[in-house]
Amino acid sequence: MAASMYIVALRRGSVLPLQHLHNASSRVPTLDTRRHASLRKDQKEKLADGPSLEDFIAGDVPEYSGEGSIKRVKGERLRLPEWLKTEIPVGDNYKTLKKSLRNLNLHTVCEEARCPNIGECWGGGEHATATATIMVLGDTCTRGCRFCSVKTARNPPPPDPEEPVNTAAAIAEWGLDYVVLTSVDRDDMPDGGAAHFAQTVREIKSRNSSILVECLTPDFRGDMEAVTVVADSGLDVYAHNVETVEAMQWMVRDPRANYAQSMAVLTHVKKRHPKMVTKTSIMLGLGETDDQILQTMEDLRKIDVDCLTLGQYMQPTKRHLKVKEYVHPDKFQYWQEVGDKLGFAYTASGPLVRSSYKAGEFFLKNLLEQRKSESP
Repeated sequence: MAASMYIVALRRGSVLPLQHLHNASSRVPTLDTRRHASLRKDQKEKLADGPSLEDFIAGDVPEYSGEGSIKRVKGERLRLPEWLKTEIPVGDNYKTLKKSLRNLNLHTVCEEARCPNIGECWGGGEHATATATIMVLGDTCTRGCRFCSVKTARNPPPPDPEEPVNTAAAIAEWGLDYVVLTSVDRDDMPDGGAAHFAQTVREIKSRNSSILVECLTPDFRGDMEAVTVVADSGLDVYAHNVETVEAMQWMVRDPRANYAQSMAVLTHVKKRHPKMVTKTSIMLGLGETDDQILQTMEDLRKIDVDCLTLGQYMQPTKRHLKVKEYVHPDKFQYWQEVGDKLGFAYTASGPLVRSSYKAGEFFLKNLLEQRKSESP
């Protein structure tokens, strides 16, 4: 096809047949060489390094968001930026944990949700504390959130009655001083699995009362009696994720979950145990606006949530929601500063941060110990 037969419609990223445009050739702009010659050297270099004509035709052009972020052009899938590329998990500790989990028939959200930090957490964090988030109540969820790759079914197999004991045994074997328990949603169970959750906490504490336990729970369908069962189990940190801003809940989460219900869970825990550390997490890159993120953070502080994590949403498979934006690390740093100003005791914000990211780090342990010392 002769080059004169097509022009590029840059606004839509499409190609229009020239014969469908009346007198189009007379309206096609030509390069003003005098204006180009007046550009500074750095401006010329930017033009030279920019997308080519072929890139525009293919639609392979990232949109600049003003903060170094990369936004998806409609119809295209974003390429992974350098700041999100992680090493393949290796090391003796990683292999030991994986073998131990399989021998005890335990599951981790690290594996099921394909967390990008599995190598770092299982291999040992900044202070050489290996952290694996254990997923109780099995590996099959009754809900179908559009961001999550965990298996789903209407009627999953019943939970393993030995799971609380096996989980406690594994944690004692690993010698951890901080552990995170989470679970799938079990809407098929009358209490949503709250009693099973609480029993696991008690089993851990019975073996070593000094182990700090964080529970990242589902919303239990808004059943506050079930929330109370877990909150009263002896845990140290109660975590429940709002996942995204209010305006995007309907698109991101299962219809049985919602913003108000999640806020109610966190509010209830704080009212029942004012000194207990509460925690939640937000994913970025789904199309939310800055105003919506700020409003969510302010809403969380109004109900006295202590800890907040913000991380980049990563599309686990082609069947799940597409990433709308890869948020630049500088923007994550900005949100961390906002969180500190709003009064969160702990704000972790970064592209690879997850809700249980580096849960065993000294900050949370020190915060818990400080609150215990302040208790009457």
